[in-house]
Order: sequence, then structure tokens, then C-alpha cells
Amino acid sequence: MTQSKRELLQKFLKGIETGSAMAAAVVDDDQYIQHNPHTAEGGPGVAELFARISKTNPKVKFIRVFEDGDFAFAHNEYDFADVKIAFELFRFENGRAVEHWDNLQPVAGPNASGRTMIDGETEITDLEKTESNRALVKEFAEQVLVGLDLERMPEFVSEDLVQHDPDGNDGLKALREQLLAQDGKRSPRRYNQVHRVLAEGNFVLCQCEGEKSGIHSGIYDLYRVQDGRIAEHWSTVETIPPRGEWKNDNGKF
Repeated sequence: MTQSKRELLQKFLKGIETGSAMAAAVVDDDQYIQHNPHTAEGGPGVAELFARISKTNPKVKFIRVFEDGDFAFAHNEYDFADVKIAFELFRFENGRAVEHWDNLQPVAGPNASGRTMIDGETEITDLEKTESNRALVKEFAEQVLVGLDLERMPEFVSEDLVQHDPDGNDGLKALREQLLAQDGKRSPRRYNQVHRVLAEGNFVLCQCEGEKSGIHSGIYDLYRVQDGRIAEHWSTVETIPPRGEWKNDNGKF
């Protein structure tokens, strides 16, 4: 029976924990494009990564897993000697993974509202609204996060936003304050470009490039949309190493 992209993603990443040789079969060695700057190109890079992580008695926990066209993406908790929260993103062709992106952040929190980086709603609903929800989040990211048109925030974000960002707090007002410092300048987290927006039903993942405290970073934001507004938010922020430290030439995005 043909496995879904969602299932293939889980099979591959669970191989980090189990060491199953079958996990590697998910990857098309001849086409695989690696965007994790810490991992070498193609199948050999994956093999080296698995071998290194296997020494840490790794644990892989899937929190949320989604599928969107040729893509599957997941919100995970990893324990590789230390605990990290991750977004994993794969592109598939003919039942094999051919491209990979990720963004990992050491676990932090709970935040000021008592929420962790992974708790909250998990049920995928409103599949018929996938495209409208994608469009909503894309416009929010481009106009509000990158463009800093904060006056438009109420168009996109629920007044009682549920916030899982470890640096944030519940509510639309708190998000506005987080995006704009008290002196009117940009906050330590700066969004410069939206690279990709993926969606399934009420969940939308936004893959962005920006800065945190002036350091070049990948910023992945997962949103849950309800009644035409962003109702819940999770994120990870990861430093992008200098070009000279990359183990492949594909770039973070």
C-alpha cells in the first residue's frame, strides 16, 4: 500500500531513534537537496547525521504532522542529549524525499502565559479552508511581520490569541508589543523575507528569514486559524551559521 507523505516523513525521522535501515530508503540519494547548513549533501550526509545522533540515545516525539501537495511538515520534540523543538519540512517526488529544510530551537519556557512551545491544539480541521487560511497568513506575514504595518493586525489576529512563543504572552496586544519595541524601533526579532507558506486545513506554517538580536536567523511560525483569524501561534528561531561553516551549498531556504 502506498504510504502518504505524512507517513513517509514520520518513518524517516523515527529512524533517528530506531536506527532502522528502512528509514534511509525514504530518501532519493540521487536527488536529495539538503538545506540544513550543518549537514552534508545527499544520502551520505544523512547517514553521517544519523550515526552522530545515534550516540546520544535519541528520542523523537511527533507533536503535529501535516501534508500539503508535494510537501510534508512536522512540529517535533527531539531529545539528542538536550531537548530541542523543531519544524521539519520535506518535499517528495514519486514517494521519495528529494529536499529537506528544518529549524530547531532549544526548549524554553513556559512563557508568561504558562504555555510551552508544543502544547495546545493538534486537531486538523477545516480542510476546505486550506487555501483561504494560507492566503490570510501569507498576507499577515508579508504586511505585518515584514512590513510592520501593525495597524492591520486586528484584520488577521484574534484578540485572545493563544501564544506559545517562549518570549511572548497571550493576546493581540502582547503580540503587538513584542513586534514593536517601546521606543518605536523594531523588536529584537526582525522579519526580512517570507520564503514559503504551507498549509493543511486550520494550520499554516510560515518559513521566514530574519534576525534575532541582530543575528541572521531562520524563523518558522506555525499558526492555527479559527473563524478567519489567527487564534494560536508556535515558533522556533535558529541562528544561521556564517557561510564559511556550511556543509552544503544549498542555503538555509
